[in-house]
Amino acid sequence: MAADIKNNAQTKILFCAIAGHTNAGKSSLLNAVIGEKIASVSPKPQTTRTRITGIRNIGETQLVFTDTPGLHRSQTKLGEKMLKAAREAVSDIDCVIFMQDCTKPLGTQEQTMLDNLKKQGTPVIFLYNKIDLLSDKTKLAPLLAEAEQRWSPAALIPVSVTKNDGISDVMDELLKRAQPGPHYFPEDMLTDQPERVLAAEIVREQLLYLLQDEVPHGVAVVTEQFSERQDKDILNISVLIYCERESHKRIIIGKQGAMLKKVGERARTELEKFFRIKVNLQTWVKVKEDWRNRDMLISQFGLNIDN
Repeated sequence: MAADIKNNAQTKILFCAIAGHTNAGKSSLLNAVIGEKIASVSPKPQTTRTRITGIRNIGETQLVFTDTPGLHRSQTKLGEKMLKAAREAVSDIDCVIFMQDCTKPLGTQEQTMLDNLKKQGTPVIFLYNKIDLLSDKTKLAPLLAEAEQRWSPAALIPVSVTKNDGISDVMDELLKRAQPGPHYFPEDMLTDQPERVLAAEIVREQLLYLLQDEVPHGVAVVTEQFSERQDKDILNISVLIYCERESHKRIIIGKQGAMLKKVGERARTELEKFFRIKVNLQTWVKVKEDWRNRDMLISQFGLNIDN
């Protein structure tokens, strides 16, 4: 694999973290700039739980993105770990893309992060996202002026990630900031996430879309089996869905298994799109009470991001 990594006088590299409040559109932006869906996206906050690295190669330039958990008010040990991951991700980086939903005010945590980045001298590309939701576009001007005056970002770009509006401007800004250096990842690598983790996240994404508000954040998904059949082109995937209460387990399974079947059908479609192969998906549900406050289970589920 190392032989595929470029290292010559023309190669350039840029490491960039994507930060901001939960549900600001960070994972959607990552998917957009990579050109493939590698991060789970849902309307619910805190969809991203760990740091996710995405890689995009454009000519001789390699852009390495880190999608971070959104800033939020932590109520569990898992939430504390997510916040720690977000803060550490922006501490040693070439630049930071800071995303803000333009229909919502900047909170204390976001302002503190921006203040710290300014003190550190870290270049910030400030994106005001979801401009398509603004009925009165004149409301955008004072937001831009305030951000410019207080934080003096390296760039200030209004965007709508879902409409692909402004993404080319973001890419232009990133490319001009890349510095001479070797490429750290092979040309055909899109993410550092193992296939087993990607499969689990695709299933969890469908749970986030389909379940009631009180259930999804208490759900973890772990891939138990991931193997391709030798006799035919079919990928066997088996996942365990963990939840915190018996009542949540009943909701996930649904009446006569209807909800779990729906989750499985939607997840299978997405898995086949991503892996470009037929998928045989098996799903199981287990209860692990209060797992989000139990370090051993957080680690077991692959969510221990202390190191």
